[in-house]
Amino acid sequence: MTSPTDATGCGCGCSPAREKMVPLTTRPAVSPTHAAGDGSAAHAIEQAVVPATRFTMGDSSGDRNPADGEVPLHEVSLEAFSIDATSVTNADFAKFVEATGYVTEAESFGFSAVFHLALEADEEDILGVPPGTPWWYGTKGADWRHPNGRNSSIEGMDDHPVVHVSWNDAQAYCTWAGRRLPTEAEWECASRGGLDGAKYPWGDEEVDADGWRANIFQGVFPTENTVADGFLTTAPVRTFSPNGYGLWQTVGNVWEWCEDWFDPNTYRRSPDSDPRGPERGNARVLRGGSYLCHDSYCNRYRNSARSQNTPDSSMGNAGFRTVARENGGHA
Repeated sequence: MTSPTDATGCGCGCSPAREKMVPLTTRPAVSPTHAAGDGSAAHAIEQAVVPATRFTMGDSSGDRNPADGEVPLHEVSLEAFSIDATSVTNADFAKFVEATGYVTEAESFGFSAVFHLALEADEEDILGVPPGTPWWYGTKGADWRHPNGRNSSIEGMDDHPVVHVSWNDAQAYCTWAGRRLPTEAEWECASRGGLDGAKYPWGDEEVDADGWRANIFQGVFPTENTVADGFLTTAPVRTFSPNGYGLWQTVGNVWEWCEDWFDPNTYRRSPDSDPRGPERGNARVLRGGSYLCHDSYCNRYRNSARSQNTPDSSMGNAGFRTVARENGGHA
């Protein structure tokens, strides 16, 4: 399939860059990161253990998006690591904020990206719309506590994934928790759940075969969501079924930040042992797709699918999960 290209560089408008919503002339001060390890006890998310393994990384289904760099297929070896069984939840992130006083970048900038059908805000709160992706609103007052705009809240959503967190915010949480973001290779290996070469975490059956298997967009994107899977936006993190390693919802629901800088040519020169991505770049990798993915325009709810955004960008469909090496270190 061919996806329209937007000004964010993502190719599908799945995660709009902050500067494309509202032009920025100055960057507000953001919170510093916090001492490593002081929140390790509070990070109580169940862990899934991925054993030391060698797997085939990249798209083998033919459903790749050419600009995303999902090929060539290549063998990758990884040491054993543990990874959060779920995305970091609102309740988990609240512990971090309560312990540290951290202020997210969405709060510092004063706005974040909200999908138009989910908007709970006043008209004057809409600050801008990215070129070519009118379904995204740069919304004043949108942040992790107000995911759909200032008139929304996370009451009753403790077990939903935290959203409106930038890569920088996720890094601050990891520093506090004594953990780190997964490398892109670790994320893909974990998402595959031991099914080497499979299109999805559960295998190759389509997402709607015998009932919905992931939280994506149903209907006519972006104007009509039939909510056939039960969710307009995020679902609780333990919805549907876990994969073979015990990970829940690695595809659909929310995009997840990875450690790596993004480069569409990474796989052509990537080492075959514990790859860490390019040394520098302009955007960080996002993986897994979200509740806004729809096969008519964005089929990135697959194990091998890649996306990207700038480290200070935040939106209502992106979160993260953390990892640590099984030897006790987080390197």
